[in-house]
Amino acid sequence: MPAPIFQGSIPALATPFKDGGIDENAFRKLIDWQIESGSQALVPCGTTGEASTISNAEHHRVVELCVEQAAGRVPVIAGCGSNDTRNALLHMKFAQKAGAAAGLCVAPYYNRPSQAGLIAHFSHLAEHGDLPMVLYNVPGRTVTDIEPETTIELANRFPDRIIAIKDASEDLSRVADHRMGIGRDFCQLSGNDELALPFNAAGGKGCISVTANVAPAMCAEFQQACADNDLVLARKLNDRLYPLHYAMFEDASPAPVKYALSRVHDWFPEDVRLPLVNCSEAARAKVDAALEHAGLL
Repeated sequence: MPAPIFQGSIPALATPFKDGGIDENAFRKLIDWQIESGSQALVPCGTTGEASTISNAEHHRVVELCVEQAAGRVPVIAGCGSNDTRNALLHMKFAQKAGAAAGLCVAPYYNRPSQAGLIAHFSHLAEHGDLPMVLYNVPGRTVTDIEPETTIELANRFPDRIIAIKDASEDLSRVADHRMGIGRDFCQLSGNDELALPFNAAGGKGCISVTANVAPAMCAEFQQACADNDLVLARKLNDRLYPLHYAMFEDASPAPVKYALSRVHDWFPEDVRLPLVNCSEAARAKVDAALEHAGLL
């Protein structure tokens, strides 16, 4: 079976909560709105989806819901990361059974594995599972950095399993490093909305986006402009979105994202799970200003 191809605007979906549990109705509405607005794939149970504070049972239910509601209209890249290799494999096996196209696998956090440990971790997942993997490098959260040499080794060792990377290292030189070091078409997706324009110019194919939760149509149009090499339109849209990219992190994420979604849609609750709390008044003001700048309010 050929590896799935990912490109364009791919929201890392927020997980709505209600009365302490998953608000399944709101999540289904969010998925439909995203697809109707032009998002080209969906990522449940990522960082923005508060994967670190949901149980395994809830995690699997969110993935199941996403695949079910997407109903083949767009591929689903299920968050499968863990700092425990066995638990990451458990997530991957469930995601494959549920019908996900790939698993998003973050570098193990907190225990700070070496590069050799990262190679061993991702190799174990590749050797013991059949689901294609999107590596997720976000050293600002995990502390551990998947260095370019490690990405290149893994991608070349497992061409049918390790097919893409979500790169939130903020190092744009890595796009060329990966492109030149991997002897095949390897999909590179930005993990930073504010860097998506130069990332795409360097050879990226899209963005796994926080902002797309709130502005899916505009983010999709921006990514299409990049793909079309229409830099005039891409810069124009980027300027409209730029304050929103930063407003999404004016408080601990995803609190500002959920607040923004509650402003755009009254059916989306803004509650987050402890140890996160709803965003501050100062953050709300920044989000409101950015939504107005983007023309979303």
